[in-house]
Amino acid sequence: MELLIMAAGMGSRFGGLKQIAPMGPNDEFIIDYSIYDAIKTGFSKVIFIIKEENYEVFKETIGARVEPHIPVEYVFQKMENIPKFVDIPKDRVKPWGTAQAIYCAKDNICEPFLVINADDFYGRDAFIVAKNFIEKSSPKEYATIGYEAIKTMTENGSVKRGVIATQDNNLKSITESSIIKDGDKIKCTPLNGSKEFYINNQDLVSMNMLVFDPTIFPYLEEKMNLFFKENANNLEKCEFLIPDVLDEANKEGYAKVKVLHTNATWYGVTYKEDTELVRNSIKRLVEEKEYPENLWR
Repeated sequence: MELLIMAAGMGSRFGGLKQIAPMGPNDEFIIDYSIYDAIKTGFSKVIFIIKEENYEVFKETIGARVEPHIPVEYVFQKMENIPKFVDIPKDRVKPWGTAQAIYCAKDNICEPFLVINADDFYGRDAFIVAKNFIEKSSPKEYATIGYEAIKTMTENGSVKRGVIATQDNNLKSITESSIIKDGDKIKCTPLNGSKEFYINNQDLVSMNMLVFDPTIFPYLEEKMNLFFKENANNLEKCEFLIPDVLDEANKEGYAKVKVLHTNATWYGVTYKEDTELVRNSIKRLVEEKEYPENLWR
């Protein structure tokens, strides 16, 4: 089992590289706890997807800590790793999105793998749930780990989530949306421009914790070609997002997609104001002996 960590985000709302903001009692990052949980659960390799200009800082900080404990590889999410017919706008700065990020790792992965975000704290149980699924899965059996929407929100603004609809624990649809609390409901604004809708607090959302196998890569390539043809007039802003691809793979019958429920508590930093809550939550987990005070000693 391999762990693919998406860490190429610019962290614009956080005001910098939030992936390397100290959160633990010995300046551990959120990403440290994810890797620690993955090792404890039995994952055999970590692959970081990063921007090439951030390689040195990742290597000197996160890499230096975790490389003694698990094999580590680095993949660069490059703007040029897209179909050759695309003319990249000169003013395009932002990466092409999470689906393109995963596609960039196609030459580094030959086993079933788990995808996570670098700046989300997923909790040990979520890794155990993913591991148990991987051990029993066959090719083209994918999964998303579902969290209750209300448990993934912040008081400091809207957040982006993949809103899940299920049928008998199978994925029915997933809609990448900007969500925000609105009275006793949660308002969802789909990023694809479709109509706003509302969900209940306990409805499930995806936090980009996804299980795939290498069969996803030819499908990603096919969908990326279509994506850039359809967005030829929107190359400055368009994003090729993995929840959209997962939704299409499921609806087209390319893969079977399960929704796996976890009892884990999610924590994350979207805005600077979220930092203190996450630090206090990790401190409490350390006090409860869920994690050692010095994670890598």
